[in-house]
Amino acid sequence: MWLFVAFLLVPLIEIGLFIQIGGLIGLWPTLGIVILTAILGTYLVRSQGLMALNNLRGSFSRLEDPSEPLAHGAMILMAGALLLTPGFFTDAVGFALLAPPIRSALIAYMRKRINVQRFEMGPQPDPFAEQNRPRPRDTVIEGDFHEVSDSKRPTHEGSGWTKH
Repeated sequence: MWLFVAFLLVPLIEIGLFIQIGGLIGLWPTLGIVILTAILGTYLVRSQGLMALNNLRGSFSRLEDPSEPLAHGAMILMAGALLLTPGFFTDAVGFALLAPPIRSALIAYMRKRINVQRFEMGPQPDPFAEQNRPRPRDTVIEGDFHEVSDSKRPTHEGSGWTKH
């Protein structure tokens, strides 16, 4: 139901804002603002996306919970989609999602509403699997041997590929 309301209201809000702003400043300045916000938004999404990716890599290397950097990355991705969509309302929401304090507040709100049942880092080994059983460090291989004396010399001259 909420998705239907969003798909209905957002275009109506955008049309109303285009009419109001276009009536105040004219067609070409309105289109210029839409293009300028798309270019500025692309630059900001790229720079913040790289920072979010570095934070995600850092959380993986420290073996920490990556859910917060992943949530920041998802919100930055959503901000990029909103900023590339022509419109003033979607641009305002997109620029708001690029602000780290707003993203942190949204993550805190979502944490209150989402209950995580279990969290795992990577595949868990099966303790009964053959490859997980302890093995001795030194393996002893039994066998017979006999020494070959150094006095044995080849009867022909070598080809140059081997040493005799």
